[in-house]
Amino acid sequence: MHVVIMGCGRVGSTLAEGLEELGHSVAIIDMDAHAFRRLRPDFRGRKVHGLGLHRSVLEEAGIRHADAFAAVSSGDNSNIIAARVARETFGVDNVVARIYDIRRAEIYQRLGIPTVATVKWTADQMLRRVLKEGAQALWRDPTGTVQLAEAHVNPAWIGRRVSQLESDGGLRVAFVTRFGEGVLPSADTVLQEGDLVHILVPDKLMDAATARLAAPPQEQN
Repeated sequence: MHVVIMGCGRVGSTLAEGLEELGHSVAIIDMDAHAFRRLRPDFRGRKVHGLGLHRSVLEEAGIRHADAFAAVSSGDNSNIIAARVARETFGVDNVVARIYDIRRAEIYQRLGIPTVATVKWTADQMLRRVLKEGAQALWRDPTGTVQLAEAHVNPAWIGRRVSQLESDGGLRVAFVTRFGEGVLPSADTVLQEGDLVHILVPDKLMDAATARLAAPPQEQN
């Protein structure tokens, strides 16, 4: 597929090279021609010098036949505007914008523009490694109704079935990370030591589900 990227900073250049390694066609836009020096010498994608908000620049990058657009410049406003132009003017369905302002990121997420809040993402990653109890939200649906969260469960759950965890906790287990790999569990899957459980739960029930996971299993009659 063809992907247009706005911003050739560290994120944009890394994304461009990663996409190219996967066999995709890439065009990357930046106002600073020197920014393209971040790309490795054998980069084969299109380098477009200009402002990614301008239609002519986007068209030069191949936006009319693009399958995806990523706005990862250093400006929140520029990223959001460019993402909206790509979607609303050129009909690109798959757009994503990098946003530094967490509150604004949540607003645009609800409007249907996927966002990555850089500082929040980094902080969340650190929290999930530092904290060994409770649950840390990974994703919310645009309406804020359902959460996907990474949960730490009471050690007493080891050796119990996923079906009991779901029944007791009022939640769904989306997947389990085991030995660094994701596993889609069945009702008969037994939790093992070191498993990291990823749960789907209604937002309003998250506190109750977290408390239940922190407690040992209820003995079944």
